[in-house]
Amino acid sequence: MARQLDTPAALNFPHAAPPEPGEPVEMAPGIFWLRLRLPYALDHVNVWLLDDGPGWTLIDTGLGDPETQAIWEAGFDRILGGKPITRLIVTHFHPDHIGLAGWITRRFGAPLWMSLSEWLFAQFHATPENAATLDAGRAFYRSTGLDAEAVEQVIGRGHSYMKRTTRLDPTYRRLAAGDEIAIGGRRWRVLTGGGHSIEQVMLYCAADKLFIPADQVIAKISPNVSVWPFEPFANALGLYLTSLRDLRGIVAEDVLVLSSHNLPFYGLHTRIDQLIEHHAMRCGEIAQACADAALSGADLVPVLFRRTLDAHQTGFAIGEVVAHVNYMVETGRLTREADGDGVWRYRTIAGAVEPPL
Repeated sequence: MARQLDTPAALNFPHAAPPEPGEPVEMAPGIFWLRLRLPYALDHVNVWLLDDGPGWTLIDTGLGDPETQAIWEAGFDRILGGKPITRLIVTHFHPDHIGLAGWITRRFGAPLWMSLSEWLFAQFHATPENAATLDAGRAFYRSTGLDAEAVEQVIGRGHSYMKRTTRLDPTYRRLAAGDEIAIGGRRWRVLTGGGHSIEQVMLYCAADKLFIPADQVIAKISPNVSVWPFEPFANALGLYLTSLRDLRGIVAEDVLVLSSHNLPFYGLHTRIDQLIEHHAMRCGEIAQACADAALSGADLVPVLFRRTLDAHQTGFAIGEVVAHVNYMVETGRLTREADGDGVWRYRTIAGAVEPPL
Protein backbone atom coordinates (compact mmCIF):
# COMPACT_ATOMS: atom_id res chain seq x y z
CA MET A 1 0.00 0.00 0.00
CA ALA A 2 1.12 3.57 -0.42
CA ARG A 3 2.73 4.89 2.75
CA GLN A 4 1.83 8.41 3.90
CA LEU A 5 4.94 10.33 4.89
CA ASP A 6 5.32 13.63 6.68
CA THR A 7 4.56 16.55 4.38
CA PRO A 8 7.92 17.36 2.77
CA ALA A 9 8.32 21.07 3.58
CA ALA A 10 11.42 21.28 1.37
CA LEU A 11 9.34 20.74 -1.77
CA ASN A 12 7.71 23.52 -3.76
CA PHE A 13 4.12 23.01 -4.94
CA PRO A 14 3.07 25.38 -7.75
CA HIS A 15 -0.61 24.43 -7.21
CA ALA A 16 -1.89 24.38 -3.64
CA ALA A 17 -4.93 22.27 -4.55
CA PRO A 18 -5.82 19.78 -7.27
CA PRO A 19 -8.39 20.41 -9.99
CA GLU A 20 -11.90 19.08 -9.65
CA PRO A 21 -12.23 15.53 -11.02
CA GLY A 22 -12.56 15.63 -14.80
CA GLU A 23 -11.59 19.32 -15.11
CA PRO A 24 -8.26 19.78 -16.96
CA VAL A 25 -5.72 22.35 -15.78
CA GLU A 26 -2.79 23.47 -17.96
CA MET A 27 0.51 22.89 -16.11
CA ALA A 28 2.86 23.92 -18.93
CA PRO A 29 2.16 24.93 -22.53
CA GLY A 30 0.22 22.05 -24.08
CA ILE A 31 0.32 19.82 -20.97
CA PHE A 32 -2.92 19.37 -19.03
CA TRP A 33 -3.49 17.77 -15.64
CA LEU A 34 -6.65 15.71 -15.20
CA ARG A 35 -7.57 14.15 -11.86
CA LEU A 36 -9.84 11.10 -11.63
CA ARG A 37 -11.38 9.49 -8.56
CA LEU A 38 -10.39 6.12 -7.08
CA PRO A 39 -12.50 4.11 -4.60
CA TYR A 40 -9.58 3.49 -2.24
CA ALA A 41 -7.84 5.20 0.65
CA LEU A 42 -5.65 6.77 -2.04
CA ASP A 43 -8.68 8.36 -3.65
CA HIS A 44 -7.36 9.76 -6.92
CA VAL A 45 -5.03 9.30 -9.87
CA ASN A 46 -3.55 12.01 -12.08
CA VAL A 47 -3.49 11.52 -15.84
CA TRP A 48 -1.82 13.80 -18.37
CA LEU A 49 -3.03 15.14 -21.71
CA LEU A 50 -0.31 16.36 -24.06
CA ASP A 51 -1.31 18.48 -27.05
CA ASP A 52 0.04 16.59 -30.05
CA GLY A 53 -1.00 18.75 -33.01
CA PRO A 54 -4.08 17.21 -34.64
CA GLY A 55 -4.83 15.15 -31.54
CA TRP A 56 -3.85 14.33 -27.97
CA THR A 57 -1.37 11.97 -26.43
CA LEU A 58 -2.95 10.67 -23.22
CA ILE A 59 -0.74 9.30 -20.44
CA ASP A 60 -2.71 6.77 -18.34
CA THR A 61 -6.49 6.44 -18.19
CA GLY A 62 -7.84 6.01 -14.67
CA LEU A 63 -9.65 2.95 -13.38
CA GLY A 64 -11.74 0.79 -15.69
CA ASP A 65 -14.96 1.29 -13.74
CA PRO A 66 -18.32 2.81 -14.74
CA GLU A 67 -17.73 6.05 -12.83
CA THR A 68 -14.43 6.83 -14.57
CA GLN A 69 -15.85 5.84 -17.94
CA ALA A 70 -18.82 8.15 -17.32
CA ILE A 71 -16.47 11.07 -16.56
CA TRP A 72 -14.69 10.53 -19.86
CA GLU A 73 -17.97 10.05 -21.76
CA ALA A 74 -19.51 13.20 -20.34
CA GLY A 75 -16.41 15.28 -20.77
CA PHE A 76 -14.81 14.20 -24.04
CA ASP A 77 -15.74 17.36 -25.90
CA ARG A 78 -14.91 19.65 -22.99
CA ILE A 79 -11.73 17.84 -22.02
CA LEU A 80 -10.37 17.22 -25.50
CA GLY A 81 -11.58 20.41 -27.16
CA GLY A 82 -12.89 18.56 -30.20
CA LYS A 83 -9.60 16.77 -30.97
CA PRO A 84 -9.26 12.99 -30.72
CA ILE A 85 -6.86 10.94 -28.65
CA THR A 86 -4.30 9.82 -31.21
CA ARG A 87 -1.91 7.97 -28.89
CA LEU A 88 -2.23 6.37 -25.47
CA ILE A 89 0.84 5.85 -23.31
CA VAL A 90 0.30 3.62 -20.28
CA THR A 91 3.05 3.84 -17.67
CA HIS A 92 2.38 0.49 -16.00
CA PHE A 93 -0.13 -2.31 -15.62
CA HIS A 94 -1.87 -1.27 -12.38
CA PRO A 95 -5.63 -0.82 -12.89
CA ASP A 96 -5.72 2.90 -12.00
CA HIS A 97 -3.31 3.52 -14.88
CA ILE A 98 -4.40 1.01 -17.51
CA GLY A 99 -8.04 0.52 -16.54
CA LEU A 100 -9.74 2.13 -19.55
CA ALA A 101 -6.92 1.54 -22.04
CA GLY A 102 -8.77 -1.01 -24.14
CA TRP A 103 -11.93 1.08 -24.24
CA ILE A 104 -10.11 4.29 -25.20
CA THR A 105 -7.92 2.73 -27.89
CA ARG A 106 -10.93 1.12 -29.52
CA ARG A 107 -13.04 4.25 -29.29
CA PHE A 108 -10.43 6.45 -30.98
CA GLY A 109 -8.50 3.91 -33.00
CA ALA A 110 -5.43 5.09 -31.09
CA PRO A 111 -2.34 2.91 -30.63
CA LEU A 112 -1.30 1.77 -27.18
CA TRP A 113 2.31 2.44 -26.18
CA MET A 114 3.81 0.52 -23.21
CA SER A 115 6.95 -1.25 -22.12
CA LEU A 116 7.09 -4.94 -22.93
CA SER A 117 7.07 -6.16 -19.33
CA GLU A 118 4.12 -4.01 -18.36
CA TRP A 119 2.10 -5.10 -21.39
CA LEU A 120 2.83 -8.76 -20.66
CA PHE A 121 1.94 -8.32 -16.99
CA ALA A 122 -1.34 -6.73 -17.94
CA GLN A 123 -2.12 -9.77 -20.10
CA PHE A 124 -1.05 -12.13 -17.30
CA HIS A 125 -3.28 -10.46 -14.73
CA ALA A 126 -6.23 -10.39 -17.11
CA THR A 127 -6.47 -14.19 -17.01
CA PRO A 128 -8.84 -15.91 -14.57
CA GLU A 129 -7.46 -17.37 -11.38
CA ASN A 130 -7.30 -21.16 -11.19
CA ALA A 131 -6.58 -23.74 -8.51
CA ALA A 132 -2.83 -23.66 -9.17
CA THR A 133 -2.52 -19.89 -8.75
CA LEU A 134 -4.67 -19.96 -5.62
CA ASP A 135 -2.53 -22.74 -4.16
CA ALA A 136 0.63 -20.78 -4.95
CA GLY A 137 -0.86 -17.77 -3.19
CA ARG A 138 -1.73 -19.83 -0.13
CA ALA A 139 1.77 -21.30 0.00
CA PHE A 140 3.35 -17.84 -0.23
CA TYR A 141 1.23 -16.28 2.49
CA ARG A 142 1.65 -19.33 4.77
CA SER A 143 5.43 -18.97 4.36
CA THR A 144 5.18 -15.42 5.71
CA GLY A 145 3.68 -16.68 8.96
CA LEU A 146 0.10 -15.53 8.47
CA ASP A 147 -2.31 -17.87 10.21
CA ALA A 148 -4.78 -19.97 8.21
CA GLU A 149 -7.66 -17.56 8.74
CA ALA A 150 -5.61 -14.53 7.63
CA VAL A 151 -4.34 -16.43 4.59
CA GLU A 152 -7.89 -17.22 3.48
CA GLN A 153 -8.95 -13.62 4.06
CA VAL A 154 -6.13 -12.33 1.89
CA ILE A 155 -6.75 -14.96 -0.79
CA GLY A 156 -10.49 -14.30 -0.52
CA ARG A 157 -10.09 -10.74 -1.73
CA GLY A 158 -10.59 -12.29 -5.14
CA HIS A 159 -9.14 -11.56 -8.51
CA SER A 160 -10.46 -8.08 -9.23
CA TYR A 161 -8.10 -7.09 -12.04
CA MET A 162 -10.52 -7.97 -14.83
CA LYS A 163 -13.30 -6.03 -13.09
CA ARG A 164 -11.17 -2.87 -13.02
CA THR A 165 -9.71 -3.01 -16.52
CA THR A 166 -11.03 -3.18 -20.07
CA ARG A 167 -9.75 -5.80 -22.47
CA LEU A 168 -6.58 -4.74 -24.29
CA ASP A 169 -6.23 -5.11 -28.04
CA PRO A 170 -3.75 -7.80 -29.10
CA THR A 171 -1.16 -5.34 -30.47
CA TYR A 172 0.80 -2.49 -28.96
CA ARG A 173 3.82 -0.22 -29.58
CA ARG A 174 6.84 -1.01 -27.42
CA LEU A 175 8.61 1.64 -25.31
CA ALA A 176 12.07 0.94 -23.89
CA ALA A 177 14.58 2.86 -21.79
CA GLY A 178 16.60 5.23 -23.95
CA ASP A 179 13.92 5.73 -26.60
CA GLU A 180 13.12 9.28 -27.64
CA ILE A 181 9.64 10.20 -28.77
CA ALA A 182 8.23 13.44 -30.14
CA ILE A 183 5.02 14.76 -28.63
CA GLY A 184 3.68 18.17 -29.60
CA GLY A 185 7.04 19.61 -30.63
CA ARG A 186 8.87 18.35 -27.55
CA ARG A 187 11.41 15.54 -27.37
CA TRP A 188 10.85 13.14 -24.48
CA ARG A 189 13.36 10.58 -23.27
CA VAL A 190 11.91 7.30 -22.08
CA LEU A 191 13.15 6.09 -18.70
CA THR A 192 12.04 2.91 -16.97
CA GLY A 193 12.21 1.75 -13.37
CA GLY A 194 11.36 -1.26 -11.24
CA GLY A 195 10.25 -1.88 -7.69
CA HIS A 196 6.75 -0.44 -7.65
CA SER A 197 6.05 -2.18 -10.93
CA ILE A 198 8.18 -4.22 -13.32
CA GLU A 199 9.25 -1.82 -16.09
CA GLN A 200 7.34 1.37 -15.36
CA VAL A 201 7.64 4.02 -18.07
CA MET A 202 8.65 7.58 -17.21
CA LEU A 203 9.10 10.54 -19.56
CA TYR A 204 11.73 13.30 -19.30
CA CYS A 205 11.87 16.48 -21.38
CA ALA A 206 15.20 18.04 -20.41
CA ALA A 207 14.77 21.08 -22.66
CA ASP A 208 11.59 22.22 -20.91
CA LYS A 209 12.47 20.76 -17.49
CA LEU A 210 9.45 18.45 -17.30
CA PHE A 211 9.38 14.99 -15.74
CA ILE A 212 6.50 12.50 -15.68
CA PRO A 213 7.55 9.73 -13.23
CA ALA A 214 4.20 7.94 -12.88
CA ASP A 215 4.26 6.32 -9.41
CA GLN A 216 8.03 6.09 -9.00
CA VAL A 217 8.41 9.45 -7.23
CA ILE A 218 5.40 10.97 -5.45
CA ALA A 219 5.40 14.05 -3.25
CA LYS A 220 3.72 12.92 -0.03
CA ILE A 221 3.59 9.13 -0.08
CA SER A 222 5.99 6.29 -0.62
CA PRO A 223 4.73 4.10 -3.48
CA ASN A 224 3.98 0.50 -2.69
CA VAL A 225 7.03 -1.73 -3.19
CA SER A 226 5.95 -5.33 -2.70
CA VAL A 227 6.77 -8.96 -3.35
CA TRP A 228 3.95 -11.15 -4.66
CA PRO A 229 3.28 -14.91 -4.74
CA PHE A 230 4.41 -15.42 -8.33
CA GLU A 231 7.97 -14.20 -7.49
CA PRO A 232 8.44 -14.85 -3.76
CA PHE A 233 12.18 -14.11 -3.58
CA ALA A 234 12.17 -10.97 -5.71
CA ASN A 235 14.38 -8.09 -4.60
CA ALA A 236 11.77 -5.44 -5.38
CA LEU A 237 13.16 -2.90 -2.93
CA GLY A 238 16.64 -3.27 -4.40
CA LEU A 239 15.22 -2.54 -7.85
CA TYR A 240 13.37 0.49 -6.52
CA LEU A 241 16.39 1.98 -4.76
CA THR A 242 18.51 1.43 -7.88
CA SER A 243 15.88 3.25 -9.92
CA LEU A 244 15.86 6.20 -7.53
CA ARG A 245 19.64 6.50 -7.66
CA ASP A 246 19.55 6.33 -11.46
CA LEU A 247 16.89 9.04 -11.65
CA ARG A 248 18.94 11.29 -9.41
CA GLY A 249 21.84 11.02 -11.85
CA ILE A 250 19.79 11.50 -15.01
CA VAL A 251 16.99 13.96 -14.28
CA ALA A 252 17.75 17.54 -13.23
CA GLU A 253 16.78 18.79 -9.78
CA ASP A 254 14.79 21.77 -11.11
CA VAL A 255 12.24 19.85 -13.21
CA LEU A 256 8.51 20.16 -12.69
CA VAL A 257 7.53 16.70 -11.42
CA LEU A 258 4.14 15.54 -12.73
CA SER A 259 3.42 12.43 -10.66
CA SER A 260 0.41 10.15 -10.85
CA HIS A 261 -0.71 10.94 -7.29
CA ASN A 262 -0.62 13.96 -4.97
CA LEU A 263 0.35 17.40 -6.31
CA PRO A 264 2.93 18.37 -8.95
CA PHE A 265 6.09 19.69 -7.32
CA TYR A 266 9.62 21.00 -7.64
CA GLY A 267 12.47 19.40 -5.69
CA LEU A 268 13.03 16.00 -7.33
CA HIS A 269 16.42 15.21 -5.77
CA THR A 270 15.21 16.24 -2.34
CA ARG A 271 12.23 13.93 -2.67
CA ILE A 272 14.40 11.05 -3.89
CA ASP A 273 16.65 11.50 -0.87
CA GLN A 274 13.60 11.45 1.42
CA LEU A 275 12.30 8.23 -0.13
CA ILE A 276 15.69 6.53 0.19
CA GLU A 277 15.92 7.62 3.82
CA HIS A 278 12.39 6.35 4.47
CA HIS A 279 13.35 2.83 3.35
CA ALA A 280 16.64 2.99 5.26
CA MET A 281 14.64 3.72 8.42
CA ARG A 282 12.30 0.82 7.75
CA CYS A 283 15.24 -1.53 7.27
CA GLY A 284 16.68 -0.25 10.53
CA GLU A 285 13.43 -1.01 12.34
CA ILE A 286 13.45 -4.55 10.97
CA ALA A 287 17.10 -5.07 11.93
CA GLN A 288 16.37 -3.95 15.48
CA ALA A 289 13.28 -6.18 15.75
CA CYS A 290 15.16 -9.24 14.47
CA ALA A 291 18.23 -8.71 16.63
CA ASP A 292 17.01 -10.84 19.54
CA ALA A 293 14.64 -13.32 17.88
CA ALA A 294 14.02 -14.90 14.49
CA LEU A 295 10.84 -13.28 13.24
CA SER A 296 8.46 -14.07 10.38
CA GLY A 297 7.06 -11.63 7.87
CA ALA A 298 3.76 -11.63 9.78
CA ASP A 299 5.64 -10.81 13.00
CA LEU A 300 7.15 -7.79 11.25
CA VAL A 301 3.90 -6.34 9.89
CA PRO A 302 3.10 -4.45 13.15
CA VAL A 303 6.71 -3.23 13.25
CA LEU A 304 6.20 -1.32 9.99
CA PHE A 305 2.43 -0.77 10.12
CA ARG A 306 1.21 0.44 13.48
CA ARG A 307 -2.51 0.37 12.81
CA THR A 308 -5.29 -2.16 12.29
CA LEU A 309 -5.31 -3.55 8.76
CA ASP A 310 -8.14 -5.13 6.79
CA ALA A 311 -7.58 -8.09 4.44
CA HIS A 312 -6.87 -5.83 1.46
CA GLN A 313 -4.32 -3.80 3.42
CA THR A 314 -2.79 -6.91 4.96
CA GLY A 315 -2.00 -8.30 1.51
CA PHE A 316 -0.13 -5.13 0.58
CA ALA A 317 1.53 -4.84 3.99
CA ILE A 318 2.94 -8.38 3.97
CA GLY A 319 4.16 -7.78 0.41
CA GLU A 320 6.05 -4.68 1.56
CA VAL A 321 7.56 -6.49 4.54
CA VAL A 322 8.81 -9.29 2.29
CA ALA A 323 10.29 -6.71 -0.10
CA HIS A 324 12.31 -5.26 2.77
CA VAL A 325 13.49 -8.58 4.24
CA ASN A 326 14.41 -9.95 0.79
CA TYR A 327 16.50 -6.83 0.20
CA MET A 328 18.17 -7.19 3.59
CA VAL A 329 18.96 -10.86 2.94
CA GLU A 330 20.45 -9.92 -0.44
CA THR A 331 22.59 -7.19 1.14
CA GLY A 332 23.81 -9.36 4.02
CA ARG A 333 21.93 -7.84 6.95
CA LEU A 334 19.54 -10.74 7.67
CA THR A 335 19.62 -14.51 7.57
CA ARG A 336 16.59 -16.40 6.26
CA GLU A 337 15.72 -19.92 7.42
CA ALA A 338 12.52 -21.98 7.24
CA ASP A 339 11.15 -23.37 10.50
CA GLY A 340 9.43 -26.73 10.91
CA ASP A 341 6.16 -25.31 9.56
CA GLY A 342 7.76 -23.92 6.42
CA VAL A 343 7.60 -20.32 7.66
CA TRP A 344 10.57 -18.15 6.71
CA ARG A 345 12.17 -16.52 9.73
CA TYR A 346 14.70 -13.71 9.70
CA ARG A 347 17.47 -12.83 12.12
CA THR A 348 19.82 -9.88 12.09
CA ILE A 349 23.46 -10.70 11.37
CA ALA A 350 25.49 -9.32 14.25
CA GLY A 351 27.89 -6.61 13.13
CA ALA A 352 26.41 -6.37 9.63
CA VAL A 353 26.91 -2.92 8.14
CA GLU A 354 24.05 -1.20 6.37
CA PRO A 355 24.95 -0.89 2.68
CA PRO A 356 24.98 2.58 1.15
CA LEU A 357 21.49 3.26 -0.22
